[in-house]
Amino acid sequence: MSIPKRQTQQGGRHALVDGIPFVLPVNSEDSPALMAGFTCDGDAAQALLPGNELHALRLPNGRGMFIVTVIDYRTTDIGRYVEYSIALACTMGAKPRGLIGSVVRMKHAGTGQYVWDLPVSSLISVKGGKGIWGMPKHQANLDFRVDEHSMSSQYDLDGKLCMRITVDRPRGPKIPLSKVGAVNWCQFRGMLMKSSIYFTDRAEVAVGPFAKAQLLIGDHPRMDPLRTLDMSSKALFTACLPHSKGVLDDHFESWFITSPTAVDSSERWGGDDLGSVFGLPNSTEWLDPPSASGRLEESKP
Repeated sequence: MSIPKRQTQQGGRHALVDGIPFVLPVNSEDSPALMAGFTCDGDAAQALLPGNELHALRLPNGRGMFIVTVIDYRTTDIGRYVEYSIALACTMGAKPRGLIGSVVRMKHAGTGQYVWDLPVSSLISVKGGKGIWGMPKHQANLDFRVDEHSMSSQYDLDGKLCMRITVDRPRGPKIPLSKVGAVNWCQFRGMLMKSSIYFTDRAEVAVGPFAKAQLLIGDHPRMDPLRTLDMSSKALFTACLPHSKGVLDDHFESWFITSPTAVDSSERWGGDDLGSVFGLPNSTEWLDPPSASGRLEESKP
């Protein structure tokens, strides 16, 4: 995937969406990021995907892939904030696709990640990310720590630990990334939402036995569905981007999420509704840093 020419052509133009001012493109600068992937039970991953058109990406052994990505957005139109993505690798279409086809023909296969949870630091990020792009953002207690040896982030909610991720920074040659694209699939307002983001940096990447990461899942009940995933204790891959630059495409797509039977209007269906973003202020204030113990006994993450 390459960044659309429209983003360059629109560069420097101004927009005002839901009261949030943007200078196009919607971008970020000098934003450290970490990523780690773990194998998980493929059928359990499928059970967490909405509707019938997203399919858990399957590795050769039938396992799925669980992905944690945390970005410390330092310079953006809406101020600084941390974004903590908890996701499952997937494809989109009428039927599942093989691994090779999903990788070689990513755009055709709709290869990307279903964002299951997306806590962020500020309410303006919730208002924009959820209200415009349909991302499942909500405000939580987050941090992001980086030194020469590791990158780490903790996610607390209601005074309880949800998750902590620590990635050992890979050594060796750095891989140059130039506007590399990724697709996010999300559910909001009973619709499946597709958005695209592009990153540039010199990435520190490790795969297999060279990938070192520690994942802790806390005792907050919000994390209970993840306990069904039988995640591997060792990372499949890790990546650290010390100074990433990003562009979030202002173009996005959506489809109705359907069910084989009538949906009860009293049930929570297809993610949060408009009421979850209505009236949110353009606040850049953060909650207090996470303080729950990050040394809980590691539940097989």
